[in-house]
Amino acid sequence: MRQSNNSGVTPFLRRNKYLHGVRQPVFHHAVSSLKNLLLRNIAPAAVYTGTLCNSLSRGELPMARTLIALALAVCAGTALAQAEVTLTRLDCGVDAKPREVTRFSDTFAFPDLRLTFVFSCYLIKHGNDYMVWDTGFAPGSNPNAPKVSLVEQLAQLKVTPDQVKFVGISHYHGDHTGQLGSFLNSTLLLGKGDWDAVNAPKPAPGVNATAYVHWTKGGGKVEPLSGDKDVFGNGSVVILATPGHTPGHQSLLVRLKDKGPVILVGDLTHFHENWESNGVPTFNVDRAQTLASIERIKTLAKNLKATVIIQHDMRDVGKLPAFPASAK
Repeated sequence: MRQSNNSGVTPFLRRNKYLHGVRQPVFHHAVSSLKNLLLRNIAPAAVYTGTLCNSLSRGELPMARTLIALALAVCAGTALAQAEVTLTRLDCGVDAKPREVTRFSDTFAFPDLRLTFVFSCYLIKHGNDYMVWDTGFAPGSNPNAPKVSLVEQLAQLKVTPDQVKFVGISHYHGDHTGQLGSFLNSTLLLGKGDWDAVNAPKPAPGVNATAYVHWTKGGGKVEPLSGDKDVFGNGSVVILATPGHTPGHQSLLVRLKDKGPVILVGDLTHFHENWESNGVPTFNVDRAQTLASIERIKTLAKNLKATVIIQHDMRDVGKLPAFPASAK
């Protein structure tokens, strides 16, 4: 531990009755040793911790637990500081022509509005690990599909599909799952409600169950999420449960060092006008859940001073650097 931290350690030693009389060099050595062990390998650390606690007397256990807790906190802080996080937008399609958006409001709010939707996917780099968020349309699948595949775009960034540790899907619709089959070795992260829907004997209309066959047949690792998930364990990339559009719809929070927090909303909302008016599409599965999820993300964005990116709104594309550049 660096000398600059001594001013904070000394009061800590004085406040904790279990550490009275412990000299700073001894304390630093104990915390540093355990922290380094944790960073190298969590399994030996667990064995070491259990052995340590079993060998101590009842009176010594509180001090050991205090040291272990502090070492864990230092370890987590070190990991967060060391992991560089970047966010890159990938092109996954664009409407061939503007669409009317009447059905995107169950209160008939936009009878004359026409918009050109974009279909956005994202690459998150966390240290040496990669995550893809949504997979858009497959090239050639329809007039709105991209001309360049996700795999080809990743190659320009010198990333292969096998390097993608996680593939997170906001929801089961075809415009978000079209290239899911390119990441068969990745752990699939999706909401449990959507996982149940794609596993139904007769999937409902709009459920792109075929995209998930590799995972539903047991060929790949999957984590159906019942709530939020801290993907890398340090708060930098967090999947947020935002049901309503589909039963297991999810959004994504990415904390960037320079740009600050960014929230990718999936299809929680599709364009600015609906975001501003809390509009609910006629085809959403649950109106009350949709409104609650919108309120949650709006409050979260306000509290974190986050940049909200509406994935289908062309006006939000410029909130991130143009490919192949990344936000940091």
